[in-house]
Amino acid sequence: MSILPNEEAFEDFKRQCLASENWLKKYDDSGKQVWIEVLPDKGINSPKVHKIKCRMNIEDVPAATMYDVIHDGQYRKEWDANMMESYDIAKLSDNADVGYYSWRCPKPIKNRDVVTLRSWQVKGDEYIVMNFSVKHPDFAVKNKFVRAVSILTGYYVKATGPNSCIFIYLSQADPKGSLPKWVVNKASQVLAPRVLNSVHQAGKNYPAWKKKNSPDVKAWLNPKQSKLSYMDPALLSIQRADSLENVDESSKLDGQDAEDSS
Repeated sequence: MSILPNEEAFEDFKRQCLASENWLKKYDDSGKQVWIEVLPDKGINSPKVHKIKCRMNIEDVPAATMYDVIHDGQYRKEWDANMMESYDIAKLSDNADVGYYSWRCPKPIKNRDVVTLRSWQVKGDEYIVMNFSVKHPDFAVKNKFVRAVSILTGYYVKATGPNSCIFIYLSQADPKGSLPKWVVNKASQVLAPRVLNSVHQAGKNYPAWKKKNSPDVKAWLNPKQSKLSYMDPALLSIQRADSLENVDESSKLDGQDAEDSS
């Protein structure tokens, strides 16, 4: 079977984005909500990593523009303050590629990186971009990073008008390491709304920025514009969280760090 997502995978991702059952709301303010998935306890078979889902109603940016913002790697450098490095590695098909991304974590936690297979789909007024971690033969774990694992991460954007849309971010990702509880709480209740604010502002600023930066180039809409070399998807395999070393970082956190981060 191909590692590339099929139509059923896109439909399942959309279903999860729109589902309400088994989701606990952790934040609701100014048109933005954050939920954590809460599933029935299955003992040792229960998921070790919960899903987080963030939604915002955008009234002043078209769905197509938000979709461009998600895709545009050059523009991400302008608005993603946590990003250290990000680049596309190879093209897998007209609607899939493999790429690298690393980001800063709050001290004393080590920075993270990830190698993911990203795929996308546009159907009418609905846009989906989703990814999951893969093993690439030429991109082994780096010493200065903890290799995180995206089990499933992505975006669902749906137009609600000519200049408005619903924007949903869903992620089930294992950051690896032994992260203190406050990190998880902060990510779900504080950092997620901040990220939504950043993405929304990025959407408002994108048209002006794009006019000055290769305005006619959008390879995610026009595959022929892509300059990436092709890679056989069969050379990739899904990255499982349990195949990576679990770095213990809990001893690095002292009382002051915990207090500052609460």
